[in-house]
Amino acid sequence: MVETVQWTGSGVVMIDQTKLPRVEEFVTCATYLEVAHAIRTMVVRGAPAIGVSAAMGVALGVLKADPGNLDSEFETICSTLAATRPTAVNLFWAIDRMKRLYAAMKGRPIEEIRAAMVAEAQAVYREDIAINRAIGAFGAPLVPDGKTVLTHCNAGALATAGFGTALGVIRAAVEAGKKIDVFSDETRPFLQGARLTVWELQQDGIPVKLITDNMAGHFLKSGRIGCVVVGADRIARNGDVANKVGTYGVAVLARENNVPFYVAAPISTLDLTLASGDEIPIEERPASEVTEVFGVPVAPSGTEVENPAFDVTPNRYVT
Repeated sequence: MVETVQWTGSGVVMIDQTKLPRVEEFVTCATYLEVAHAIRTMVVRGAPAIGVSAAMGVALGVLKADPGNLDSEFETICSTLAATRPTAVNLFWAIDRMKRLYAAMKGRPIEEIRAAMVAEAQAVYREDIAINRAIGAFGAPLVPDGKTVLTHCNAGALATAGFGTALGVIRAAVEAGKKIDVFSDETRPFLQGARLTVWELQQDGIPVKLITDNMAGHFLKSGRIGCVVVGADRIARNGDVANKVGTYGVAVLARENNVPFYVAAPISTLDLTLASGDEIPIEERPASEVTEVFGVPVAPSGTEVENPAFDVTPNRYVT
């Protein structure tokens, strides 16, 4: 299984998800600024993976910070990483966790602080994999044997430290001996389903077919799909779910056709400060993601675009 993000002696190493599946290339972030750039430009993406990367970015920043100006530099490190992407709450959860540790280490020798920060970032990484395994164990019994599972976007190993949330459920169901296959929505405009989910499942030998986003309703009506499993980037207190744009439509179609719609996410994706999904900030991505595919224009020059990266599925559609 692919290593999405790793802590190494050279820095934070990530597989470049903007180049998959054409090229399997790893980038090394030697500074926290490079980690922030990788998050912002979606070299690393997926809410849990963003959280893990942010924790490692904070640790990397503290390792290289001026001991005489540590408090000020620490605030800059955290605020820079927090400003990268607005919707995935795991980012802020991880930074807050590192902030609490830093506050608890106040007055300790700099080498102790640095060692503690690195250890905490590595703990976030290990815990995420264990959490995903647990999500898979809880979710696998919900997957009907002998049916197709539909997923949207990529909530696999590439979106986490390893194993995955939604794809973790699928992997665990396969490990349990269930005979299932997968339909992966292509997930326009960034094509995470086509480029990443299909690639991941092919690596594992799990049968997968790619469908365009506008085919989901057709197949949900057909009776072939036993359940839908997706990830999440933020879940409000009432259970409303922010996930990759297009998820809401899939959820409505699943309800219309009596297909269970499951959300697989860690506790770090819950945002209990928000009463409902109406309060979740939605990231707006560049117009070029819609007007171009791999740099090739697919719309007339000057076309105006709106490109929200996420939508919110009301809790009533979540099984």
